[in-house]
Amino acid sequence: MKKNKAAFIVYILFLAVSIGLALFSFDGYSILSNTTSHLGAQGSPNAWVMNFVFMCLGAMSIWIVLSSKIRFYQVVGMIFGLSLILTGVFRHAPLMDSIRTNLFHDQLHSVFASITGFSFTFLAAGHGFMSHKWQRASGLIMAVVATLIPLGMIALPTFMGLFQRVMFMSAFGWLFFYMKPPKEFEK
Repeated sequence: MKKNKAAFIVYILFLAVSIGLALFSFDGYSILSNTTSHLGAQGSPNAWVMNFVFMCLGAMSIWIVLSSKIRFYQVVGMIFGLSLILTGVFRHAPLMDSIRTNLFHDQLHSVFASITGFSFTFLAAGHGFMSHKWQRASGLIMAVVATLIPLGMIALPTFMGLFQRVMFMSAFGWLFFYMKPPKEFEK
């Protein structure tokens, strides 16, 4: 399957699951205030679906960055993709009181989710500094977005789920369909 077609399928899968699975999750789940990690949390109904999507997003990201032939994209992008895959392997703590928490999984989920965010921001900023014109602007804008949205999630937790979905849609839309590594840095 061609990379663009596969990226499109993974992106649509993310949109469908991150929005649609909310209808089949636990009572009280809100697409506005609950994140996609909550969809994949320990004990959440159909959590495996969201975690599978995290793994697909990570694998697609790795495929994209490894095809760049630029070491910076390959290394930082590999860290991003692998940490996203591991975010799906290790689940967020349950949000339902009746489910016992596997603290080890929750802590590793948090570590890998943080690495995912930092590495994406570093990838976008690096792209901005290495590129020209609109590619430069897009990288720097994505780095700012990847920094400001988590701050918005902290400041306005009532809209954490909405903020995160906007961040994921813009980040993966940029990475999968817009980002073009500059040719002059190819090895």
